Amino acid sequence: MKDLVAAFSKQLKEAIEIGKKAKLTPAEDTLSHVLICGLGGSGIGGSIVSEMLALEAKAPIQVSKGYFIPAYVNKNTLVIISSYSGNTEETLQCFEQAIQKKAKIVCISSGGKITDIAAEKKLDNVKVPGGMPPRSCLGYSLTQLLFILHFNGICSNPVSKLEAAIKLIEDEEQNILKEAAAISEALMGKLPVIYSTTYYEGIAIRFRQQLNENAKLLCWHQVIPEMNHNELVGWREKNENIAVILFRDTDEYERNNVRIEINKNVIAKYTPHITEIWSKGKSIIEKSIYFIHLGDWVSIYLAEKRGFDASEINVINDLKSELSKL
Repeated sequence: MKDLVAAFSKQLKEAIEIGKKAKLTPAEDTLSHVLICGLGGSGIGGSIVSEMLALEAKAPIQVSKGYFIPAYVNKNTLVIISSYSGNTEETLQCFEQAIQKKAKIVCISSGGKITDIAAEKKLDNVKVPGGMPPRSCLGYSLTQLLFILHFNGICSNPVSKLEAAIKLIEDEEQNILKEAAAISEALMGKLPVIYSTTYYEGIAIRFRQQLNENAKLLCWHQVIPEMNHNELVGWREKNENIAVILFRDTDEYERNNVRIEINKNVIAKYTPHITEIWSKGKSIIEKSIYFIHLGDWVSIYLAEKRGFDASEINVINDLKSELSKL
């Protein structure tokens, strides 16, 4: 897992080449909405991309992380089926429903049943390299999502921003490693509470999931300003076992910046452990990829400090085994 995190920029470069060579077919009908279906490491890219493009996308983008697709799906819906293994049971069920509703379907997978069905039905399928944990392949899925959305007229060409993001994390790698080590030390022995602003919730979720899977650690996340209307009231008792992580954007909306400063003053009464992670880069794509890479390194360092194998997910495998018996 550590080697896979270290190779993130290389993966992004390969993903761009895959996207450029992908054989996609234009939609026969006007697309009015987008649905991205996927779970875990295959689904988080959808959450992040939907927020990256929230202020640009020519159609609303929704993410489905369950067994069913919304009733609105029809021939005017672009449905992107994202399953790294190609065998995720929830996503396969959504795939079948999307076919029945005659949606415009594009798949992203490394093989499995989804690739087989796409070939049988003559549907677009972007194939990515297989054999790795899905959570380590976000560079592949996220990049293909952007290429698919651009091809279908939903967003602008992402290539220049992706290339700028690759250069950023390569130039900043030593600083990223240093900061990640410091953050992991601050989280050691603590319960992480992760806060972000609205368009970075996917980043907060990704970080939470990486702490769950790699570092084998429970934590939670919330979003500003929403948490100012509920969770902030929950800060009432001192608990120095809680460590707060704040994802900060250098171009954050000024009202949210004010809120964050007020939140810090409130939270500091109950725990002294507050760490801010500041974005780097110009576009939201650059900033998001920077955050992802830094957060992934934090999860790796924390796994090492806690004495866990970051790759091990036996409990998830056991769950899938039990479900397969039904």
